[in-house]
Amino acid sequence: MKTPNRNVKRFESGKIKIEIHPDKKAAGTAAARAAAEELRRLVQFRNGIGVIFATGASQLDMLKALTLIPDLPWERVQGFHMDEYIGLSENHPASFRRYMREHLTGRVSMREFFEIDGNAENVESFCQEYIRSLNSADPQLCLLGIGENGHLAFNDPSEAKFDDPEAMKVVTLDDVCRQQQVAEGWFKTRQDVPEQALTLTIPTLFRIPKLICSVPGSRKATVVRRTLEEPITTNCPSTFLRNHPDVTIYLDVDSAADLK
Repeated sequence: MKTPNRNVKRFESGKIKIEIHPDKKAAGTAAARAAAEELRRLVQFRNGIGVIFATGASQLDMLKALTLIPDLPWERVQGFHMDEYIGLSENHPASFRRYMREHLTGRVSMREFFEIDGNAENVESFCQEYIRSLNSADPQLCLLGIGENGHLAFNDPSEAKFDDPEAMKVVTLDDVCRQQQVAEGWFKTRQDVPEQALTLTIPTLFRIPKLICSVPGSRKATVVRRTLEEPITTNCPSTFLRNHPDVTIYLDVDSAADLK
């Protein structure tokens, strides 16, 4: 039984469940506990548990807390991630493959983890194979964030399609997205950020039954407000979260600052 935390505010906006925690560590820990609870539920009736993980600064506290929770069924988990830069060395500090190794797969023993190779010689063939693996795993849980421009994975406003016929594709990153990567410390300048990336598309993410979304920090306050209040359009792709049947967004007081 969960002990009520009077410092946490909970409410709903349409279909979205929202929790506001005192700080980003508390928000990350709460999201991790929710993910752990779902993993324990899924293991009761599934041999393999497909999970899609996001990267970036917003996920660090959640992943740290999640990988410290004891007795989770990692040996059943088939992991995937959402996106990766094209042409960036897997050893670069900003590489999402390196990120996953440092913050997830190097900390727990998973059944298997499927990395996105942004240096694949034949990108189209790689995407087809990745999606075959993803479909075979039939993911039931997605741990994600929201970009400052509202992107989900790397589906920036100019690239996002709510009815995208592709499951995975090459996208061109917009200036806001690239500047966010600099602001978070992954690159020194915007020119250092690769112009293109591979990403899972929005329909691929939205086929997953449960979404747990971690969105801490003052830089996300504006997009949190936009996500909950603006019309649902690709001008802010995260507004589409309001159409998903089971999504919870974990905020801290800074990222919730612009909410009424």
